[in-house]
Amino acid sequence: MPRWLCLLLACALTGCGAASPALAPTAAPATRIPPPRPTATPRPSPTPVVFMQEYPLPAGTHPHDVAPAADGGVWYTGQASGVLGRLDPATGAVREVRLGAGSAPHGVIVGPDGAPWITDGGLNAIVRVDPQSFAVRVFALPPDRPAANLNTATFDRQGQLWFTGQSGIYGRLDPATGAIQVFDAPRGPGPYGITTTPSGAVFFASLAGSYIAWVDLESGQATVLEPPTPEQGARRVWSDSRGRVWVSQWDVGQLGLYDPVANRWREWRLPGARPQAYAVYVDDRDIVWLSDFGSNALVRFDPRTELFTTFGLPSPSASVRQLLGRPGEVWGAESAADKLVVVRQP
Repeated sequence: MPRWLCLLLACALTGCGAASPALAPTAAPATRIPPPRPTATPRPSPTPVVFMQEYPLPAGTHPHDVAPAADGGVWYTGQASGVLGRLDPATGAVREVRLGAGSAPHGVIVGPDGAPWITDGGLNAIVRVDPQSFAVRVFALPPDRPAANLNTATFDRQGQLWFTGQSGIYGRLDPATGAIQVFDAPRGPGPYGITTTPSGAVFFASLAGSYIAWVDLESGQATVLEPPTPEQGARRVWSDSRGRVWVSQWDVGQLGLYDPVANRWREWRLPGARPQAYAVYVDDRDIVWLSDFGSNALVRFDPRTELFTTFGLPSPSASVRQLLGRPGEVWGAESAADKLVVVRQP
């Protein structure tokens, strides 16, 4: 058995350190992709009811990512304006802070310290913003790693921040010391989404490389895990509560699932004539959410019934590039509409 799979099995066993009215969605059975595997027949399920609301942002912001905060606010990156913003959903009020000359922030997550952490492709740096004072601290990548095209980040269970860069790198930052290590990704350009499982394992997706990878947290080495469909364009990844990794496959309009314990893949095609699966997120009920550029919609997938449900977005061609949430809410950034959107589930 390969070393990376042994380590994952050990982690799994022991652990490692104005709102719109209810939408009338359309449900469609998932389309399975070869190779087939024995499964139970999907069970009928009541169509879910959700409420969707949009929040306007300053014109020209082009928000890329969102990160709900513990206090009820929502952070977002203004990629076109070089800002980090905070939305108060109760009032619609927005506060923004400029991150520096040349900033083009891509991803934002809330760290274990409660602060927003940003992957900024323009600054070629990881940026922390103090949630109270809005003071900005910049952690620049080493000079020999220019133009990394930084994308997204995740914290492991030891408090290290791992990040990706589409130019062909991934790396880690020690927030305590500011030390940064950068690694060359397998097959060069492509690293995009990244996630941490409940047991502490870190996986990233390579859009150009069409794979996901498991990262050895000690050595930093990445092990490539090949989805069944070639050239599928694995864009973003997210872990469910069981440590399974869900993947949005942009180039083929599919949802992928990798089970590290069983070392097994499954894939489903999204509904519609030309789906484009961009963002993926798994909520606190282990329901999978995706954004679909092809139908300008958010798509819900229930792993228990294997049914997709599509919720059209109010704004045309909204371009939701990322999803993140908290209990009862799924938030998205409508980059082409200069809005944030939230789906609330009763």
